[in-house]
Parts: sequence; C-alpha cells; structure tokens
Amino acid sequence: MEHVYLTLISLIIAIVIAIPLAVYARNHRVFAHIALGFTSIMQTIPSLAILGILIPIVGIGSKPAIIALVIYGILPIYSNTYTALTTIDPNLTEAAEVFGLTKWQRLFRIELPLSKDSILTGIKTSTVLIIGTATLAALIGAGGLGTFILLGIDRSNTALTLTGAIGSALLAVVFSWLITRFGRLKAKSMVIVGGTALLLLLLGIIAPKVYTATTQPERIVIAGKLGSEPDILINMYRDLIDAGDKKIDVDLKPNFGKTSFLFSALKSNQINIYPEFTGTVLEDIIPNSKRQLQNKSATQIYHMAKNELAAKYNMTYGSPLNYNNTYTVVTTHKFAKRHHLRTISDLKKLQSRLHSGFDLEFMNRDDGYKGLVKKYGLSFNNTDLDPDLRYQAIRRGQVQVIDGYSTDSQIRQYHLVSLRDNKHLFPTYQGAPLMTKAFAKKHPAVVKQLQQLAGKITAKEMREMNYDVNVKKVSAAKVARHYLQRHHLLRLVVRSQVGDT
Repeated sequence: MEHVYLTLISLIIAIVIAIPLAVYARNHRVFAHIALGFTSIMQTIPSLAILGILIPIVGIGSKPAIIALVIYGILPIYSNTYTALTTIDPNLTEAAEVFGLTKWQRLFRIELPLSKDSILTGIKTSTVLIIGTATLAALIGAGGLGTFILLGIDRSNTALTLTGAIGSALLAVVFSWLITRFGRLKAKSMVIVGGTALLLLLLGIIAPKVYTATTQPERIVIAGKLGSEPDILINMYRDLIDAGDKKIDVDLKPNFGKTSFLFSALKSNQINIYPEFTGTVLEDIIPNSKRQLQNKSATQIYHMAKNELAAKYNMTYGSPLNYNNTYTVVTTHKFAKRHHLRTISDLKKLQSRLHSGFDLEFMNRDDGYKGLVKKYGLSFNNTDLDPDLRYQAIRRGQVQVIDGYSTDSQIRQYHLVSLRDNKHLFPTYQGAPLMTKAFAKKHPAVVKQLQQLAGKITAKEMREMNYDVNVKKVSAAKVARHYLQRHHLLRLVVRSQVGDT
C-alpha cells in the first residue's frame, strides 16, 4: 500500500504537470526544446543524489520521495504528448477552424482524443519508471517494497529480495493493465472514473492526517540506519519508552541509508532520536583533520563527541553502550592460515597481489582506507562495493580482504577472521541515542528510560543478537525485547509487533 500510494500521488502530479506543459509547448517551439532538454537532464541525475539534495530542504519520508518520482515521471508523458499533438494532420485542425471551433474546443474535441493512445503509452512508461524508482524510497523512511529489497541484500536473504522485486514487477503489470482498460473508456466515463479515483485518493491522504491530529497520542519518531544492529537498538528504545509512558506513540523508521540522511532528518525535526556511534560523530558528522582519536580512550572520545554535538548543533548525546563496534579488516580463515595473517601489518607482504572490496565510505575515511595507506603503508587493488555485498564477494572468492564492523554476524556465519589492528588505527565506536536538546528538555522521562541502556550490551551479546536476526531470521523486535527482559530492563511485553513470529 505504501508503494501504491507513492506511485499514484507521483503519477497524478506528473500528469498534471506534463500534459499542460506539452499543450503549451506545441505552439512554442523554443520553449518545447528547452522543456524537453530540462526534463531529459533531470532524468539523468541519479535518484539517490536527488534524495540527498532534497532531505535538508523538505526532510525525510514521502515528500522527497514524491518530488524525486515526479521528476522521473514527467519526461515520458511530456515527450509522448508533445509528439502526438505536433504530428496531427493539419487538414483536421484547418477543418475544425472552418467549422468555427475555438482553440480550446479543438484541443478537447479533436487534438487530445486523437493523441489519446500516445499519451496513455507515455503514462504507462512513466508508471513503470516510478514504480521501479520508488523502491529507493525505503532509504529515506518512505517505506514501500524497497524495504524488502534492502533487508534482503543486508541479510543475504534471497526470499526477501525477490519479494520486493517481484512485488514491484507485479505492480507495474497491474498498473499498465488498468491504464489500458481506462484508455478504452468513452470520454464521459473517463471523467467519472478519473474523478472518483482522484477523490478517493485525496480522502485517503487527508483523512488519516485529520484523524491523527485529533485522536492520536503524542508521536515520537525513532530512526535507524540500514542493518540488523540499528534495527535491534531502535526496537529497544521503543520498548523502554513504552514501558515508561504508554501514552506516547513511538513510530519506528528502520533501514535508512547513510549517516548524512539521518543527521539531516534529525536537524530538521523529521525524526526525534536515532542511535549514532561516537567515532562516526567525530569522523563523519564533525570532521577535524587536526583531531587525533587513535590514542584516545573510549570515555575521552565519547565526551569529545558529546561536547562538540552540543556546541555546534545544540544536540544531546545519551550515555553510550558497552560494546565497541569499530572497523575491522576481514579475510577468510583459509586465506589467513595459508599466509600466516594475524594482524593488519601482515598484509604488507601480500598487498601487490591482494584484491580488496571496501565500501565507498571506508575508502574516503581517515580512519578507513586512507589510514591504512598512511599508517600501515598498504595499497590495494580495490573494488568499491556496497556494504551489504562485500561479505558475499569475499565468500565467493572475488576479493581477499574487506572492511567490516567488529559486531557483524557474517564474521561468525561465514567463518571469517578479523585481523588485529596492531597500530591502533581504528578509534572507538560506541553507540548512544542522539536527539536535539529541545526534545530532551521536553521529554526528560524518555531520556531517563533510554539511560537504562548505558554501559549495557557487550560485543559478544551484540554479535549474537545480530546472528539471531540475520541468520536465524528472528525479528529484530523479538530479539530486542528478549534482551531487555533477560536483563530485567523490561518486565513485561508492552506492545505486540507485526512480524514477531
């Protein structure tokens, strides 16, 4: 339903923009070429780039997703409509003029009916583009079938990936069929069916918002990055908040994309809380080339992150968890044994023959590949890999070393080895809830509830929980609640979750 909602809204807006644009352009050649060039250029911009640009402006959720989808949907409708209108036999329009029809009468009685098939073809093409691109909306909290695809890639679960992919394909087929059937209706029936559908859609948008504004309790939005670990943490946050105050409605937005997406959403009050790691704060959010983290203790790094977030962004950084989810360089047990690899320094003798699979974020970090070059003197032939695909690549022998996190369940699952950081390149990464000071001041009870996790969860416990979610296929909500109950942080099941079983 989320995917259908995004598709319908975006498609209708694209139609409302594209068809009038083409009608105007048919008699203005210069404008027509400018409009065609502009819409063509906009369609070549990667959708992730558009989303990244829009988030600081309009926030997260459906708004930036719909804007991006409209941008992608305009070109096919505009180009088909314009081509159809400008290739109508001039004799027909001249005959219409002879009979005294005004330009608007000619448009609605002759030109648009003759162009109908071409316009509908453009709309169908646009629909397929929108449905396919809408899968990326899951990265910014707009939901949709992309959620299944992202989870499937992250957890190496083919069934989940196929669910999203096949679901999107079926939606495209259904929408194309409906548009074809709609095109066979008579003009009067088209107006009635189209008007009714539009009215129902508007009611579907407005009614829930009115209901929420008048009847729903206070709403807190908690988001998490892509992966099982953030998913587990945000479910813990929700259960602890529920236990403290059942009048608060906690809305989870799991499986976001990059750090920048989440931090922008937090700054613009689109979300209220998300778990962030101390090293990420100091290396990504507030970078400083003069700052040295490698020889700092975990406590020192946390206080540096907390103080700088408060000073620069007026944010509150909660107390950190126990475990250190730092970077690690990973290889297979077989490869490590064959070449006697125990530390990162041991890779020096093999670097000319090694093929690495580091993700883009690791490649551009001072505490990532740049640090390996500077501190260890290493240089690899690298293939940039999505974080979710790197473990699949090393498992298949396509690369020999990859970057990972110390709590990744795949290290245990695929019998891999983490090489010891003997020169202490990677700083400490401890997770803690991040929120604005205004939110923390308004919700002291929420801050107090989340404080119960301070110093909790060891690296071993986090690896086991990740393993339960990624390998045993237990829901993150169930794993999170089990940990809280086992450690007497939550004495009862507060809220039933969809998909717990």
